[in-house]
Amino acid sequence: MAKLLVVDDENNLRLVVQKELTRLGHEVETASDGEGAWLALEEQDFDVLLCDINMPRLDGISLLRRLREKRQNPPEVIMLTGHATVETAIEAMKLGAYDYLTKPYRITELAALVTQASEKQQLKIDNQRLRAQLERNKALPEIVAESPQMKEVLRLAQRVARSETSVLITGESGTGKELIAQALHRLSTRANNTFIDLNCAALQDSLLESELFGHEAGAFSGARARKLGLFEIADGGSLFLDEIMEMPMALQSKLLRALETRSFFRVGGVRKVEVNVRLIAATNRRPEQAIAEGLFRSDLLYRVNSFEINIPPLRERREDIEPLARYILQKIAGANAPELTVQATDALTNYHWTGNVRQLRNCLERAVLLADNGKITTKDLPPEVVYQTSAPTVSVSYNSPKEAVTSNPFQNPPPTALRDVEKQQIITALEKTGWHRGKTAELLGISPSTLYRRLREYDLEARR
Repeated sequence: MAKLLVVDDENNLRLVVQKELTRLGHEVETASDGEGAWLALEEQDFDVLLCDINMPRLDGISLLRRLREKRQNPPEVIMLTGHATVETAIEAMKLGAYDYLTKPYRITELAALVTQASEKQQLKIDNQRLRAQLERNKALPEIVAESPQMKEVLRLAQRVARSETSVLITGESGTGKELIAQALHRLSTRANNTFIDLNCAALQDSLLESELFGHEAGAFSGARARKLGLFEIADGGSLFLDEIMEMPMALQSKLLRALETRSFFRVGGVRKVEVNVRLIAATNRRPEQAIAEGLFRSDLLYRVNSFEINIPPLRERREDIEPLARYILQKIAGANAPELTVQATDALTNYHWTGNVRQLRNCLERAVLLADNGKITTKDLPPEVVYQTSAPTVSVSYNSPKEAVTSNPFQNPPPTALRDVEKQQIITALEKTGWHRGKTAELLGISPSTLYRRLREYDLEARR
């Protein structure tokens, strides 16, 4: 049975309709005019609205128009009047009324219309639920989760997505933190609004504040016009700050203030800008270690880390390697993707992926180019993958000595000797690629932002 709202300024007629429709099993509320109906519609959801046209304060046509403009999922509307004209009927139908009845009318006729309108409303609701379910399924299209660890990551993401809680995603470089951030946005109530991402390590400190908060004309040399920052562009949606712990300390205080007050000043501005943004952040550092080293504010961590999702490295979830490899091959080569032989699959599964999914993709791109007869064999894979000869202790995707040995990215900084080896490895890779930073990052199996950070640390930003 349907939930109905009967709106009519004729008391006797309103009460008769309420009594008869209640007798038929419907739940019926009433209002004496359009303004009273609008208050009821704001407080409750109704399946069908039975509305007179000529009423004081707010007439039926105006109420119908307000419903269509301000309600995302309005009830079906049946218009009732004793003064029918072709013009009002056409106008009501154009505004989306389900049907139109002229007084006097029979209760049986009205009841039949109510049943049909409520069935249509129920179909709309069912359709919306199905669409929402499909969208939830589409929200995680590139995330392969066969291992218990990744299934738990997805479970946590689905639970927290529809809240307004700030989320911090932790894990090594190349594990897929940005994919989880995108999934959080797609599963959230903000899914129809903007998703903005910013890598805090990819910009110079002097540019990061302007990129994040925008600037006014004349704020600094070269600022010829006002520029909106990403915080402002993301209003109503989600802002993803990747590698947030690479943000300079001076800017962290402004970010904290913006998150707490939901407002900020553009660089050089005097007018406060108010925004409604949900923050999602990511880091490949251990948060507690970054605070201990004075790299990140503890009060900002508490603000961005209301809910933490940690993505384990690929070597700790080997069940995902084979399905990931097959998925990546389809993305690279499409329907004609080559197949992996058993020996190649074993080699991929047993390898210690220091660069995680990003390194696996680079390996498979190479294999696709070398494969013959639609099959990838061990001869098409890099030698270090086949013979397990790589040395994770010198991978530049690590930040600590324990990371270098155990692949854990959340430990103390590496000793000088290891840093020297790491620096030499970067220099060797740069020379092989002619100091092309993008190709160097691919060769090392790390993200460009991680490479840029290492170049700054080792004073390698200029070609030698």
